[in-house]
Amino acid sequence: MKKWFMRQYWRIQQSQTLISMGFWTTTLTLLIWPYVRWRPLFSGTFLGISTTYWGLFGIGASVLFTVLLIGRVYDATLGLWREHLTVVQERNPFTTYKLNAPFGILLAQTNAILRRMDPEDEEIQKHCDFIDRWLEWNSEEEIWARTMSSWKNIVGDEDPFLFHLDDESRTRLTSAADELQDF
Repeated sequence: MKKWFMRQYWRIQQSQTLISMGFWTTTLTLLIWPYVRWRPLFSGTFLGISTTYWGLFGIGASVLFTVLLIGRVYDATLGLWREHLTVVQERNPFTTYKLNAPFGILLAQTNAILRRMDPEDEEIQKHCDFIDRWLEWNSEEEIWARTMSSWKNIVGDEDPFLFHLDDESRTRLTSAADELQDF
């Protein structure tokens, strides 16, 4: 049910751009019209259509063009959205220090391969130790417990084995997954 509501909310957000463009155009056209309708230019007909409608259409097209021009300047000239995306990435913990469980498993597998490639190289082993500590820390985060719970409930795996965790960490993660209240 929650997912259904979120999908509807997302659909509303997606259509909001087009709807707001229509509202911008309509509102500003109707606000500007009283200031220009008295002009003699808007009396009579042109091509069989009242010049009032031509005036309203002209104002609406001008408003729409102005809004699109401002958008173009914002996008292409100023490029402010780039900085916005940078800030969004910097604030996202999963691009800085957190890992989700599926990526953690891939990283653990790569780490295990790297560790076995040159067991005598101290720098590689030091790096692998860091990755192991990072994976262990991430395994205590709620998102890993939710992933473990999903693996059990959706995939039907009774005990997803995470080889990179020691028994104590694996037990803590399993109990945290069991304690979760899935909605």
